[in-house]
Parts: sequence; structure tokens; C-alpha cells
Amino acid sequence: MKEKVKAYIESIKDELITLSHNIHANPEIAFTEYKSSAFIVDVLKNHGFEVEYPYANVETAFKATKKGKADGPKIAILAEYDALPEIGHACGHNVIATCSTGAFLAVSEIIDNYDGEVSIIGTPAEEAGGGKIHILNNGGFDGFEYALMMHPSSGKKGLVNRGGRAATSVTVEFFGKAVHSSAPAHGINALNAMIKLFNNIDMMRPTFHPQNNVNGIIVNGGSAANAIPDYTKALFSLRAETLIELKKLAECVKKCAANAADFVGAKFEVHVGDMYAERYPNLPMCLAFKDNCEELGMPMDVAKPGGMYGSSDIGNVSIKMPAIHDYIPLCDDGIPSHNRAYTEQTDKPRADEICLLGAKAIAMTVIDILEKPEFREEIYKYFNEQIPEEYKE
Repeated sequence: MKEKVKAYIESIKDELITLSHNIHANPEIAFTEYKSSAFIVDVLKNHGFEVEYPYANVETAFKATKKGKADGPKIAILAEYDALPEIGHACGHNVIATCSTGAFLAVSEIIDNYDGEVSIIGTPAEEAGGGKIHILNNGGFDGFEYALMMHPSSGKKGLVNRGGRAATSVTVEFFGKAVHSSAPAHGINALNAMIKLFNNIDMMRPTFHPQNNVNGIIVNGGSAANAIPDYTKALFSLRAETLIELKKLAECVKKCAANAADFVGAKFEVHVGDMYAERYPNLPMCLAFKDNCEELGMPMDVAKPGGMYGSSDIGNVSIKMPAIHDYIPLCDDGIPSHNRAYTEQTDKPRADEICLLGAKAIAMTVIDILEKPEFREEIYKYFNEQIPEEYKE
């Protein structure tokens, strides 16, 4: 069966590479991925699938399903396709979408031999907005038992079992009173409040857990040097070891803002964005993916625990069901993602090769799940021991 899915993906490789290039050439940011999602949906419809689009009350999300010969494991293959503002597909989501589409189409060709079903779910707004969180909250993952996706990286080897920290965004605004700078005592300086907020946060840093951090920028600090600013705005990125710690970190920022406003006499507003949970990669599934990648010629490493990793809304999914989000390099070391140089790599021939290799590895791992009841038991034994009790409640 693995040979069949590999051969099928080779047979549609031109279609898959065209899909990757189309998404790459039309970068769209969070929740505006109308062209990108439509490119994928058109491919699915051309292969005879009925597609629920929009899906789970998210306009640029979609779902298609192929059922096997009887009830069995319900497996979701996740596609991402949003880009970064200004720099396009500097995280390679065009490759993710193509791998997931190819894997779904390939598994659909052979699933009649198995009990179970496979779906592809289009999950927008990973970079900002937490599309998977919205789909989860709207019931779009209800009933599913496994979730699989890959992510491009750089270097000579791929990586499995990499975790991720919890993360969120926080917006803080201060409202003061504008006056001429010759008489500042008659005004309320919103910039002073903002500066004090940053100082307050810096004063609190020694109390943060080593995995927790707060980074911020001032996006509006006033409009004229000879006027006391009556409005300022800052954006913050918060990361923490766990969702529980992240909520505490967000409360710390709120208290720092309240103290700054009170000190200056300004008013303030704080908005906390969607909270991306920490990631719980399922090791048995990761190792199966690793074996399949290595069979395809891609060397893989297992991540060391406790790294200062980034974040993704796959973490929220990984709390609900066993999930993988493993990494395959599409360019050399020294070209980091979220960089224009990486954007230039994500539609090159090596990236095209990874579109096919990743699709094959995902499809082969899905076959492992469908074929082996003992493997499914191992997956869920690990999952039930791994997920903290607080989340199970």
C-alpha cells in the first residue's frame, strides 16, 4: 500500500507542484486566504471530492473526506496556507498545503482497503489569528482521533518530536490629554505611561520562568515632538512554557499596564488575543513519520526536550488528540524562516521535491495508523500519559 501511495503521488506531481507555486505567487495573510484556499479546493473538486467550504464557520477553512470500507480510525490531515505580512510565504505554508493535499489524495486511493476514514482540513491563519483554535471552538475537530501535518525547515536533516511553547499577542493602548509641550503639567502624557509599562515589564522579568518571555514594540508613540501625546499603542508577543503559565503572564502585563496608567493618570485598554497552547507531539507517530522519511531518503533527528521553540496553533489540536507537526528541510542551514531569503526558497526545485516527499511520508504514516491496531493502542497510551490532567478536564 505504501508503494501504491508513493506511485500515485508521483503520477500527480505536476498538479501538486503547480498548486504549491500558485499559493506561493498569491500570498494572503490571516483569514484572507481566499485564493489560496480556492486553489486547494479546486484540486480536490477536480478529483471528484465534495468539499465543505467554508468549514466550521471559518470563511477560508474547508474539509473533504473519504471513507473506507467500514467504521474505524478518523484521521485528519491538516493544511496551512496563510502567508506573512509583506514577506509572503517565508514559512513555507504553500509547501505544507501541497504535502497535505497530496497525502490526502493518495490515501483516498487506497482507503477502500481499510476500516476508517481520512479527511483534509484547511486551517487558515496559523501565523496570526489561530485558525485551528477557531475551528476547534466551532466543533470542526469533533470526532477526529488523529491529526497529521508537516512543516518545512532548513538544514541537512529533518526533525521530529519538536515541542512548542504557548503564545499569545497583547495590545495595550493608553489615553491621555494632549497639550502644548511648553506646558506639560496641563496634560496627561500617554507616552510616559507607555514607557513606564515597558519599564514595569522589565522590572518583572527576573520573576519569569526561563521559558517565558515578553517582547513588545510601540506602534504609536505620538505624532509631534512639541505636543504631549494623548494616545499611544503597543503590541506584545508573549510566550510561556504552558497555557497555564501564559495566562499568568498575560495577567502580569495587564497589571503592569494598570500600574502605569494609574501612575500617570491616563486611561488604558488591554486586549489579549487567542492563546496558542504548547505542543504535545505524539512520539510513536513521530517515530513512524521519521522511519517513513528515512525510507524515502531524508535523514531525520529526534528533537531534544526543552528547546526555546516557537509556537503554533497545532498545540491546541495536540491537546485534543494525538498529533504530529514534524520538520523537513527545503533549503540549507543559515536561511531562517520568517525571512525574505526563505520566501525565495519555498518555490524552488528543492521545495518542489519536499512537496512530494512530505506528501508521501504523511500518507505512509496514515497507512501505519490504519493498518496496525497495536500501533493505535501505543499512540493513545502515550497520549493519555503525556497530556496534563488540567487539560483533560
